Amino acid sequence: MRDTVRKNTISNGQNLGAAAYNGVLNAGLLILQARRVFTVALLYAALLSVCINLLQLTIPLFMLQVHDRVLNSQSMDTLVMLTILAIGALVVLGVLDFIRALSFQAMGSAVVRWLNLPVLTAAVQASVDQGLSRATQSLRDLTELRSFLTSSAVSAPLDAAWSPIFLGALFLLHPLFGLVGAISVALLLCCGLVTDMLTRQLMKEANQANIEAVSKIGATLRHAEAIEAMGMLPALAKRWHALQLHAINALETSGSRSKAMASITRSLRFSIQVVTLAGGAMLVLEQEVTPGAMMASSMLIGRLLLPFDSVIENWRQWVLAIAGWRRLEAALKEDLATRQTMPTPHSQGDLVVDRLVYAAPGLDVPIIKNISFSLAPGEVLGIVGPSAAGKSTLARLLVGILKPTSGGVFLDGNNAYLWERGSFGRVVGYLPQSVSLLEGTIRENIARMEESDPYRVLEAARLADVHDMIGRLPLGYDTPVGDGHLTLSGGQRQRIALARCLYNRPRLIVLDEPNANLDAVGERALIRAIDHARSDGAIVVIIAHRPAIMQVADKLLVLENGRITQFGPRTDVVASAMPGETRREVVAS
Repeated sequence: MRDTVRKNTISNGQNLGAAAYNGVLNAGLLILQARRVFTVALLYAALLSVCINLLQLTIPLFMLQVHDRVLNSQSMDTLVMLTILAIGALVVLGVLDFIRALSFQAMGSAVVRWLNLPVLTAAVQASVDQGLSRATQSLRDLTELRSFLTSSAVSAPLDAAWSPIFLGALFLLHPLFGLVGAISVALLLCCGLVTDMLTRQLMKEANQANIEAVSKIGATLRHAEAIEAMGMLPALAKRWHALQLHAINALETSGSRSKAMASITRSLRFSIQVVTLAGGAMLVLEQEVTPGAMMASSMLIGRLLLPFDSVIENWRQWVLAIAGWRRLEAALKEDLATRQTMPTPHSQGDLVVDRLVYAAPGLDVPIIKNISFSLAPGEVLGIVGPSAAGKSTLARLLVGILKPTSGGVFLDGNNAYLWERGSFGRVVGYLPQSVSLLEGTIRENIARMEESDPYRVLEAARLADVHDMIGRLPLGYDTPVGDGHLTLSGGQRQRIALARCLYNRPRLIVLDEPNANLDAVGERALIRAIDHARSDGAIVVIIAHRPAIMQVADKLLVLENGRITQFGPRTDVVASAMPGETRREVVAS
């Protein structure tokens, strides 16, 4: 039964995760299905908890029988049989407890299996829209949720839910024992509510402050060279200290209150056991119960209150886990992009931008304002304009990174934003303004982290004219790059990124400031690569401030304040009247 539930949980999780990654499920349905699987797994664990709690009556019953039957009858046979039965029941208890622990472990693993791809997808989109901090927090929440589900804290409420079993046993021994047990449970529940009232808001503030502090310092440390060179570390240390101070104070206050209530609860539980034992002794003296019932009642009271004590002690873990799950829900609802699932083959059609409008979240004024144009295969478009005109935003819209507010970008009739990402990546090459290489080898970076055909990697490297440069590196194409590895110059990184962009001969190539870090040799290699792509039938879009690269363009588009002011053949646009600086830059080409 356990294996069946575990396999079904994992299988359902994998199907849900793959479906959500491919865009089949929307976020609401994914969360609903995840909650349903959680419920099934918890019901299974609750069923095991009933059996476990019933078997935990073994020790009190054994003590009751030994005191009242064996000691009075002095029967060794009775003692042997009771011992055998008790040991057998305890063995079954251990097996069931182990199965329940494995069930929680399977649930925690299933969380990662079915949510990792959707959360990763949402994290990438959140990183695009809101920065890296939101993305890393979602991934951290998923890991912490799995750790919580595999910890002992998660089973305490299930044991507390079946405490009426022990309460009923106390009433059977004597109504006074049952009354003491009921009052004790009420007192511990009150302690739990007080703990929640004293710590919930503080823990929420502390967690939020800690997330903000870690995110900000993590983003700052990516600029370590500038920090070290310009002596900014003391100022950053003050900022870090100020951010941490609020989180530390809130954590210390909530921790002190939580530990104080836990100590009070534990002392109260021990005191209740003493009172129960004293009351039992009084009943024994009045011959209303037997000595065995007195001892058994003391053990039952301790077992009755133990889960409530554990719930109060682990209250902080529950609060943090619930907050993490809510953040995951919010991330999936807000950041999980819906894409098509059907792969689309290589395209040979036109690029059509139809009445494209884009307004960033939270902004009323659009960045891109009703843009329309089209390009045929083999055409090269140069986009120029002043800073903050929306050129890089337009580039991100062309390659489907951003979702248009209205209108759309269509390649051979297919919506660039909705296009299934795997097949879209084989059609498109993109060189962003901020060039970065992923953790891995140069070969893996050029091949876009996939299992690659060496011939295609070499072809892309030669098109970008970096084959000889890579050959001079310590391990050639197997040279590791990324944080902590070989430090490449800006020009080297840009040319390797250009090779990645040209890998597999894409049909649409978008280059945002491709010559920003290149010398004259690198710029000539870039122009040759663009000429080759054009002759191969690709559509090439170039965004650049340096005018030399625009000599390769067939058409020019002048973008100002998010609108097209000029569009047409390069010679016509250059000859026409354009605003000062933009005109001088284009004429210079």
